[in-house]
Formats: sequence, C-alpha cells, structure tokens
Amino acid sequence: MPAAQAQTRVTAGEAILALLAERAEGATICPSEAARLIAGPGDDWRAGMAAVHAATDSLLAQGSIALSWKGEAKQKRRGPYRIARR
Repeated sequence: MPAAQAQTRVTAGEAILALLAERAEGATICPSEAARLIAGPGDDWRAGMAAVHAATDSLLAQGSIALSWKGEAKQKRRGPYRIARR
C-alpha cells in the first residue's frame, strides 16, 4: 500500500474520532461528514469515501466504534450506516 494511502486512512480515522468526540454521548455521525472533513472546503469529499470506509472497518475491528442504521445495530459495514462511539 502506498504511503499516501496509509496516511489518508490515518487522517480518516482521526476525522471519525474527532467528529464523535464533538457529539453528545449516544450521537452518531454520517461517514460523509468524515469525508468532508478530510477533503476540506471546496474539494471533492466523495473521493475520500474509500478512506473513510477503510478507517471505519479498522476502528470497528478495534472495538473503538459501533455501527447502526435506523436505530438497529450493524455488525459490519454494508450498505448505509451511521457511526457511534463505543
């Protein structure tokens, strides 16, 4: 894996955790919020979604986050999802 991709994943993971830290206990974030944060103003946030998905998978495997959709817990990332602190 190129170093630039590894750095993007770290940045995506940090973005996820930073956004969750700003939210109330029990609140969730949309993965696109993290992509927008790493993209910055005016950049194409959609290009960062692969890095956000990868960081989500990693944080989920570490037990740092939980996933849900419409109030139902998800065990793995598939389809639409929300991210919460664990």
